[in-house]
Amino acid sequence: MPDVRLASPRGKWILLTTVLGSSMALLDSTVVNVALPRIGRDLDADLAALQWTVNAYLLTLAGLILLGGSLGDHYGRRKVFVVGVVWFAAASLLCGIAPNAGVLIAARALQGVGGALLTPGSLALIQASFHPDDRGRAVGLWSGFGGMGAAVGPFLGGWLVDGPGWRWVFLLNVPLAAVCVPVALRHVPESDGRPFRSGATESETGSATGSAAGRAAEGGKDHPHVRTHNHFDVLGAFLGALALALVTYALIQAPSGPVGVVTGVAVAGVAAGVAFVAVERRSPDPMLPLGIFASRQFTAVNLVTLCVYAAFGGFFFLSAVQLQVVVGWSALGAGTALLPTTVLMLLLSARSGELADHIGPRIPLTVGPLLCAAGMLLMLRVGPGASYAADVLPAVLVLGCGMVALVAPLTATVLASVDVSRAGVASGVNNAAARAAGLVAVAALPLLTGMSAEAYRSATAFDDAFGRAMVLCAGVLVLGAVVAFATVRRPAPGCRRPECRTHGSVLAPPLEGARAKGRLDI
Repeated sequence: MPDVRLASPRGKWILLTTVLGSSMALLDSTVVNVALPRIGRDLDADLAALQWTVNAYLLTLAGLILLGGSLGDHYGRRKVFVVGVVWFAAASLLCGIAPNAGVLIAARALQGVGGALLTPGSLALIQASFHPDDRGRAVGLWSGFGGMGAAVGPFLGGWLVDGPGWRWVFLLNVPLAAVCVPVALRHVPESDGRPFRSGATESETGSATGSAAGRAAEGGKDHPHVRTHNHFDVLGAFLGALALALVTYALIQAPSGPVGVVTGVAVAGVAAGVAFVAVERRSPDPMLPLGIFASRQFTAVNLVTLCVYAAFGGFFFLSAVQLQVVVGWSALGAGTALLPTTVLMLLLSARSGELADHIGPRIPLTVGPLLCAAGMLLMLRVGPGASYAADVLPAVLVLGCGMVALVAPLTATVLASVDVSRAGVASGVNNAAARAAGLVAVAALPLLTGMSAEAYRSATAFDDAFGRAMVLCAGVLVLGAVVAFATVRRPAPGCRRPECRTHGSVLAPPLEGARAKGRLDI
């Protein structure tokens, strides 16, 4: 049983290294959008290249995050976490010295691979290291400090872009990793997915990604809720990422690419998606166990997730550019302008979760997207000469209130809709779905709104397309509210509740692991 106490020196070191690791990924997810106009100008990149700068990272992160948790289970969570941090820092260095857009995009894809290793690993280390009496508080501190990192991101990113330059948005990760890795190797205990004693039951060892040893402890039986690690679902991970990559390419290249090529790539993307489902259905140890979607509530909440995070991904991609290109603000001004959404989530997400516990998730998951839709429609007032107090702040505050209302209940409903042994994989699927939705939104919105390859260089052209994009995002949010109202019901009493009560990321819901004696799987 893990026995590290939070108040001990070792406990503080563990918390520090996991916060540093997760903050690297959170920072990059929030600061890059602010740097896009300057990156485009310095590298002479068109809009498609800027889309890929965002989406290359999201593509590999969304496609591999489920596999990343399983690798930590098998090879050791500390080992995989450290590899992820080093990988992320090396890719960040490559981003920072990239001589052109092509190298930057490739480096961003490599960053996503590192993020897929370290993001689930940071929470897994906390769950596997701390004494059960301290685990909840440790997770709360981890999520709170991580949220503060997400809040600092836009401000810090804007300051770096306006000061030393956009390359330092990426280079900043190198010194963070230089602190994080030695601390992890010296102070964080190694752990993996093996149970602590023979004869352990699933409730003691179980999680959504259990080990072969767990089956042996059950007398060799194949438990319906335990997955083995006899092999990794590399083919499934490859096909899932390939499907996302091909569909994304088709959407981004559709405005300017040859019709035959774009159509062929789109068809290939759909075919890869079908093959992914077929492989996951037949695999003895699938990355994505399709049986989890037998829960209608789980399926419904993930549909809501796709709607709301597609809108969020599109909003934060375009708004940072709108505030700089159209309104004329600096990168620091644009980054700071969007800060209230994260601050509101940090201050109120825990209370929102408590309210949903009392009244059920249906109302928050209906009202929240509607408030977010109203906030995006208020962004239609943000154009040339816009005032922060009169135009931007009201929109951002309404949007932030909507996010507060829906994010905590969304996570709670995901966990409550599946067996407790599948909580880890349910949370991982939900997180990956949110990132995939943002990926598709960033690819599709310029196409749907008629943005040209050079639109971000023209205030008038970008402003017109931005208005259409906000209407589309608001419509997707309304659709999410309708789905929630029609399908979401109050969970059964005594179901699993989230441990991450405080959350600050605006681009994905919090990850949760399967609580167990010494085990966590995502």
